[in-house]
Amino acid sequence: MSWKKHFTVYNGPNGEARPSSSSRFQSWLPEVYSGQPNRVERYMQYDQMDMDSEVNAALDIIAEFSTQVDESTKLPFSLDYSGDVTESETKILEQTLRQWCNLQDWDRKIFKTFRNAIKYGDQFFIRDPETWEMYYVNPVDVTKVIVNEAKGKEPEQYVLKNLDLNMQNKTVSEPIKHSETYSTVNSTMRGTERNALGTGGDYSSSLGNIHEYNVDATHIVHAALTEGMDSDFPFGASILDPIFKTYKQKELLEDSIIIYRVQRAPERRVFYVDVGNMPANKAMGFVERVKNEIHQKRIPSKTGGGSSIMDASYNPLSIMEDYFFAQTAEGRGSKVEVLPGGDNLGQIDDLRYFTNKMLRALRVPSSYLPTGPDDGTATYVDGRVGTAFIQEYRFNQYCQRLQKIICPVFDTEFKLFMKNRGINIDSSIFDLTFVEPQSFSEYKEIEVHAARANVFGSLEGVDYLSRRFMMSKYLGLSEDEILENERMWMEENKSGTAPSADSEPGLGSVGVRGFDIDSGDTPDMGDLEAGDTGGDESPISGAENATAPVGGDENA
Repeated sequence: MSWKKHFTVYNGPNGEARPSSSSRFQSWLPEVYSGQPNRVERYMQYDQMDMDSEVNAALDIIAEFSTQVDESTKLPFSLDYSGDVTESETKILEQTLRQWCNLQDWDRKIFKTFRNAIKYGDQFFIRDPETWEMYYVNPVDVTKVIVNEAKGKEPEQYVLKNLDLNMQNKTVSEPIKHSETYSTVNSTMRGTERNALGTGGDYSSSLGNIHEYNVDATHIVHAALTEGMDSDFPFGASILDPIFKTYKQKELLEDSIIIYRVQRAPERRVFYVDVGNMPANKAMGFVERVKNEIHQKRIPSKTGGGSSIMDASYNPLSIMEDYFFAQTAEGRGSKVEVLPGGDNLGQIDDLRYFTNKMLRALRVPSSYLPTGPDDGTATYVDGRVGTAFIQEYRFNQYCQRLQKIICPVFDTEFKLFMKNRGINIDSSIFDLTFVEPQSFSEYKEIEVHAARANVFGSLEGVDYLSRRFMMSKYLGLSEDEILENERMWMEENKSGTAPSADSEPGLGSVGVRGFDIDSGDTPDMGDLEAGDTGGDESPISGAENATAPVGGDENA
């Protein structure tokens, strides 16, 4: 196929082709990384953990909070500008971002992509060099990564197996196989396709010969949950690793609870059979005969012979039947007692403990998955009309931390997409980011502004403080913002010049000098500092004359 002709075989330092057989990599071990020894088995383990209802719900909640949609653009990504961007550049970037999201179908796939990244620790894609579409690769099919240590351990080649293109589902790997049909994978790859990817070496296993293919790292998009400061490099670590021990304890406890309830829940009967003064050997025979009589049901014989000839058939004990035993006048005789079923069947505090422990390790707030009365009650003031659990605030920070680890891969991919489309915009002036899970920062900013306004209002009547100083100190306005406020005030008041503090209320009463828009006369900060106070355009109010002392006695 044409899309595979761009995937070249990895070449060694002298230009030779390096085979992908694991037995031939012994001389290049420092350059070959396969992650943890049981990395593939861990992927299977994560799938098993995902079948647990609590783990499944926790992964869904984390992925949903981390992949929210921007309300303005309706896209799962947003652009964070860090430099001067013109209106036309902003429009081009937003339009290109929409095209890229539509091409990759991120509206539908971003949730699963992020969920797989935090579940497995890795998410792989193969990018089509012609259409720039990304095709999903199963992490199980990535056997190893070849890096270049001369460039700081930069990945140069990914060794994959089971490459099978599916254009409709945008996948290039077959589903995980757990049976002997795994050995038939090679038949799905045509010889021309294998040659296009590079005919890497084969290795034998109990399931048959499995082909591996070396794909250039420039065509691989690898979203790993790692900062590169662990032993899993270049693979990532799943968020399910820290809870595996707790998960196994919870699983064993659930099994023991089920076994106990199945085995001990039914009621049992105890038969006390009176054997009198019989010897031990005759007593046991008598008890056995009584047991057989209870477990047997007498029915007429099929051969006839009247009521004296009976057959016996097995009759299991039933709660609907009564049992009759003879007793003497002294009260001696056999009796039956009923043993109660399992006790404390409604006590599951131990199971709830391990469930809470597992969910807390995943940072899921108790308000999202309530499990018991021992959930935390500490609160965090969010600046709105109420309070939020501090667990929710920490969960929000945790989701943002996961976003910062995964998002750089998509940021780089989007900037490469722009370059491929011929859009020459400096990539350093913007960054592609996920949408913030919750706007705690906005609520905090509102709270700060309200506090600043209260402080400024309480100091407004102090005569020996300059209004400009208070606007800068207590409102947090910069000099440019003060001038911008002056300009906007003049645009809203078409009188041309700012009124003085003695005539009518205006910006002069707050220490801002007016100017004429038509004449283009703008205030000079040097003139203001030199004490240029001409006419009604005094930069200070009437109470703030040039001879007013800064401190001390106000009548001096």
